[in-house]
Order: sequence, then C-alpha cells, then structure tokens
Amino acid sequence: MRISVAWLSDWLGAVGEPEDLAERLTMAGLEVEAIEPAAPPLEGVLVGEILSCEKHPDADSLSLCSVNAGGETLQIVCGAPNARAGLKVPLATVGARLPGDVVIRKAKLRGMESSGMLCSARELNLSADASGLMELPAEAIAGASLAEALALDDTIIEVALTPNRGDCMSMLG
Repeated sequence: MRISVAWLSDWLGAVGEPEDLAERLTMAGLEVEAIEPAAPPLEGVLVGEILSCEKHPDADSLSLCSVNAGGETLQIVCGAPNARAGLKVPLATVGARLPGDVVIRKAKLRGMESSGMLCSARELNLSADASGLMELPAEAIAGASLAEALALDDTIIEVALTPNRGDCMSMLG
C-alpha cells in the first residue's frame, strides 16, 4: 500500500519526517518497502496560461502559442492537439530539467522561436497520458510553481501488507 505523508498529516496532525514515520511503521510490525517523492523534481516548471493559439505559418501540425508565465508573455511552438486559448497547462521554462535529463532551451521550430515547452503529463513523468497537454484546473495561478499548484511536494511510503493485517488495508486503518 502506498501512503501519502501529506495526507496522513492532514488526518493525524504532524507526523514528523518520512524516515521517522517509516521507522514507527516498522516498529508496529509493518514492512516498509520504499520511501520516495510523490513526483519527480519539477524545477523550472510553472503554470502557464495560453493567451492565444494560432496555426504555425509553416507547419500544419504545429501551433504558435502566446503563454502567460506569470508576468511575462512567452512565445511557444506546440504540437499538442488540445492547445487552445484560455487553457492552463504545465510550462517548462528555458533551463528547466525534465525527467529523463531533458533540458529545455530556446529553439527555432520551422523558423519560429520557442521560449520553453508546454508539457503533457507523460513528459513530466506524472502519468502515462501523452494524448495532449496536461490540462490544469482553471483556478491555477499563472506563474506559480507546478509542484505547489498540484501539491506534489509530498513523500510516499510504500508498505508491504500481509493478509493477516486487515486493520492496515486502508489509510484510516
């Protein structure tokens, strides 16, 4: 079973450091298999709001998006089919390092400059969904850190459960 330390803290109050909690679970007779971050590091990934989205002049499958990065407007070339004005999406800014050691740089795509990258959940290693941009809630604030906006600054403790511990088969237990 995977236990969110933040979720557990909401129910029980301060539970301490994840390593201390894992030790307490082990002393209660549970086998802790892993302690890992809930999401990969997402430094330089912000909430971006697409202000406008037009067809790329030299490519049918690309769009030219104007994106609010929280006080700064960036031009991003995007190939996602769901890119549209008003959508809030993850924005990897220049210098951001994505999972798989991908570093975002300024680039020219078919003659148009792109100052970052709009991301799918798969590109951020948050899900296997690569069908288009990861759509964020409308109340997300443009320019905010994606990790903060989605509460991804959490730790997951994985516990191996045996059938004789029915009392531990749920978060409440």
